[in-house]
Amino acid sequence: MVVAGIETAETAGNVAQLLFSLTLIFCGVLAGPNALPGFWIFMYYVSPFTYMVEGMLGTGLARTKVVCSDIEFNRFDPRSNETCRQYMEQYFQSNDGYLRPDTENATNNCLLCASSETDSVLASLSVHYSNRWRDFGIMWAFIGFNVCAAIFLYWLARVPRKQKVLDVPQTEGASRVQSRVSRVQSKPTRSEEKATGSEATN
Repeated sequence: MVVAGIETAETAGNVAQLLFSLTLIFCGVLAGPNALPGFWIFMYYVSPFTYMVEGMLGTGLARTKVVCSDIEFNRFDPRSNETCRQYMEQYFQSNDGYLRPDTENATNNCLLCASSETDSVLASLSVHYSNRWRDFGIMWAFIGFNVCAAIFLYWLARVPRKQKVLDVPQTEGASRVQSRVSRVQSKPTRSEEKATGSEATN
C-alpha cells in the first residue's frame, strides 16, 4: 500500500519500516494496553498485529493446564500449625495457581505454581479465547482495506490525468504577437542567406 502511493522505493521502504515497527511495539505483547500512555492507546487498537496475536495465542494456547517444572515452583513456609493448603486457601479464592500435590498437607517447604491454566496467563496480556472469531473477521477487514487503499493510492499518485484544453478566444493583441512570430520564423537566417548567395555566385 505504501509503495503504491510513493514514487521512490527507498522512501516507501523507510515509511513502511516505521509503520511496521509501530504495529509491533503497540500490539500488546511488549506492553499491554493498561501499561500504554493515554495518548498512545489508539495505536493498540489500530495495529493489525493486536488482533492477529490475540487470535493466534487465544486459539493455540487457551484452555490448557499449566504444569510447572521443579525450578518454576515458588517455595515458602506456612504459618505455624497450618498446612500449605490451609495457608493458601484464601489466596486461591481470588488468584490462580496450585500447590504441588505432595506438599499440600506439609507444614513447611510448600511448593506453589503461580498458574494452573493458560487462560489466566493470556488474560494478563489482554488475550481472550472468546475473541477468536472477532479477531479473524477484523484481520480480513484489514486485508480488504489494504487492497482498496493500495489501488486508490496507485490511481491517485501513478495514473496520468487527461489535461483539458480550453479554447481561449484570440484577442487583438494576441493576434499581433502571433503574426510577428510567424514573420520572424519565415525570415531566413544568416546561414541560409550565405548559402543562397554562394549558389547564386556559382
